[in-house]
Amino acid sequence: MQKDLIFQQCHHHFNDIVAIRRDIHQHPEIGFDVHRTAGIAADALHALGIPVKTGIGKTGVVGDLEVPGATKRIALRADMDALPIQELTEVPFKSKIDGKAHLCGHDAHTAMLIGTARILSHLRSSLKTHVRFVFQPSEEVFPGGAEAMMADGVLEDVDEIYGIHVFPLYGVGEYATCVGPMLAQSDTFRITLTGKGGHAAFPHLTVDPIVIGAQFVTAVQSIVARNVNPLDSAVVSITQLHGGDANLQEGLTGAALNVIPPQVLIGGTVRTLQKSVQTRVREQLERLLAGFADANNAAYTFKYQEGCPVTYNHEPCVNAATSAARGLVGEDNLIFPVPPILGGEDFGCYSQEIPACFVMVGAGNEEKGIVNMCHHPQFDIDENCMIYGMALLTSLAIHQTSIEKPI
Repeated sequence: MQKDLIFQQCHHHFNDIVAIRRDIHQHPEIGFDVHRTAGIAADALHALGIPVKTGIGKTGVVGDLEVPGATKRIALRADMDALPIQELTEVPFKSKIDGKAHLCGHDAHTAMLIGTARILSHLRSSLKTHVRFVFQPSEEVFPGGAEAMMADGVLEDVDEIYGIHVFPLYGVGEYATCVGPMLAQSDTFRITLTGKGGHAAFPHLTVDPIVIGAQFVTAVQSIVARNVNPLDSAVVSITQLHGGDANLQEGLTGAALNVIPPQVLIGGTVRTLQKSVQTRVREQLERLLAGFADANNAAYTFKYQEGCPVTYNHEPCVNAATSAARGLVGEDNLIFPVPPILGGEDFGCYSQEIPACFVMVGAGNEEKGIVNMCHHPQFDIDENCMIYGMALLTSLAIHQTSIEKPI
């Protein structure tokens, strides 16, 4: 009966939540500059009579649904920020701002949490726990919104926190999660290789940083293969390699092709699930870099930034989430345990502090061509997935029990 009631409520609010998602999608905001989106969330909570705090973690929004007699508080979190990427979809509600787009689904996360707040306000008499609605800025940048909101007390008096993420590699109506590490620590590095530039016809008079950089990039591929236990997980990806003075937007047209540049810039990311693996990869990266630079009489700088910590799913919270998922869609549509994913999420900051669970909500639809992964310029979701996102968050809140306090 509760399943039917939850889905009935989700369908009742669906069209309005789709409209909110599309409005946010058309007006993407980056990082902490999410004032318009935060205003939408705050206004939605105010309209429900939920006490609201704004400016938490700079531009975050927090609302507390209080339940008489409850002794436990759970938090439900949505992120609000977009990406600095040009959208290449042809949806009628595509981004109106060049170079900014909601290509990770945070617009849907925000809309779903607004819908969940509406549903739980209506079903307040069924709740046995207080519910905190957390609308977070700047998930895509580290250090970002999670740390900032925690510094402003977002986890005070919270016993557990839950988050969801739309995921187009699973179909609508599917959920995926696991116990333990769910998402990776995501670090970044920036390297400067400095040699000696000169005329390309006289390479013996130069120290060619492009050749050194190319050797380094190739050697990096051996770090995981020959330094990490095959049963562990790690990814090292070089994502930027810049040398010479060609305009990247115009290609090689007009560039001086007979000049060996004095410097090359290299950047990338490291993804790991264990601290010991992360430490070894980091050390080996710099060891390789130093070796190639020294062997070729070049200089280097190596800047390594540790990013979001591992998103760790705590077993009691996972039990609650999987129980809710089974009650909504059955065992066949629950992917459990899903293998850990080496994407990063600053939800991991919360999960390092209190019991937590992060769940992927299927958003793909091959028949509609919705198959592109998050951060792809043609990323999209089947909006029907928002019914299941709201349903899961609602069910999680309804099926919580209060904590017995010692006398």
